[in-house]
Amino acid sequence: MENVHYYVPSVNLVGRGCLGEIGREAVALHVKRAFVVASEGSVGEEQAAVVASVLAQVGVESRNFCKTVPNPTAASVRIGLEAYRGEACDGLVAVGGGSAIDAAKAIGILASNGGDILDYEGTDLSFNAMPPFIAISTTAGTGSEVTRFAVISDADHRKVTICDRHMTPHVSVNDPEMMVSMPPSLTAATGMDAFTHALEACVSTGATPITDGKALAAIELISHHLPRAVHDGRDIEARENMCYASFLAGSAFNNAGLGLVHAMAHPLGGLYDLPHGLCNALLLPSVCEFNLMAAFSKFARVAMCMGVGQSWRSERENAERMLGAISDLSRESGLPRGLQALGVKRDDLPRLAELAMLETIGSTNPRAYSSQDVLSLYENAF
Repeated sequence: MENVHYYVPSVNLVGRGCLGEIGREAVALHVKRAFVVASEGSVGEEQAAVVASVLAQVGVESRNFCKTVPNPTAASVRIGLEAYRGEACDGLVAVGGGSAIDAAKAIGILASNGGDILDYEGTDLSFNAMPPFIAISTTAGTGSEVTRFAVISDADHRKVTICDRHMTPHVSVNDPEMMVSMPPSLTAATGMDAFTHALEACVSTGATPITDGKALAAIELISHHLPRAVHDGRDIEARENMCYASFLAGSAFNNAGLGLVHAMAHPLGGLYDLPHGLCNALLLPSVCEFNLMAAFSKFARVAMCMGVGQSWRSERENAERMLGAISDLSRESGLPRGLQALGVKRDDLPRLAELAMLETIGSTNPRAYSSQDVLSLYENAF
């Protein structure tokens, strides 16, 4: 096994009420005026106000930037950078889902390195560390609060993946009390996003014993607690376990890599402006079936974690049972079935397949694939 680098935030807060500790962490990072990045609209404004209130208790000033849109764009990042500089801030706090956190990462990298965020497409292209950064997740799914990745859309709706060690947050926060008002549809989509992160990390060619442990633990937690969180958003125990699952899955894929599901989901979400987690959920069953022959052993372990495997069955039988369990989990979570239900047009599938082949995030998929394979998988998920 080759030597590996393992990236994770220096401080990770998980559990009920841990949001209250961000003031202490901001002071430890020597932040005096925080730039709070949140989504546009009343929800983002309320979340930013809560964060500002906690920071004010320890004397940290805040300037709220509640203008993040789903699938953040390079143009919106530039606006955020101007606001950050104009307010003379010295640290960032993101609160929300992956869009708010990714936008804050992009703003931070530009604040320290300059240029345009699209210049950083690729791996570790920045030279300077970004300002102190606290990432607060409110969705228990994207994992962005613990990763060195950000996804930003360009003017042509192409999703650009940036992987940079300097974008790893200094502090991650997963407080289930920030998630109880999340609607069932978003709970399901982000929960299946976390499940996809864990499963793709598990079968990735970049997996290690460290990432396997985290990925399999996340799969077990999600299988047992996601349906509960969807059906009763105030089930704080289910919410808390989904926080742990999101943290574990994010830590796993941050270091093991992902695969073909994400390579196909990125152009799909970019072209149709669809929620990333929902795209993952609808593509996952077809891609898993395609990858089955290359990862029987790993998929059999996943089946055991999901509670559908038996030690006396063969690896192949357990792996095949896993396929059904994934479809059941998606159905129990109330997600739609098929890309057509999302308004995807069959005529766009060849173009989507071409774009998916350009995604480097699929390079750690356990099975090699061609453009025709990808097109067939889109067709299967249609």
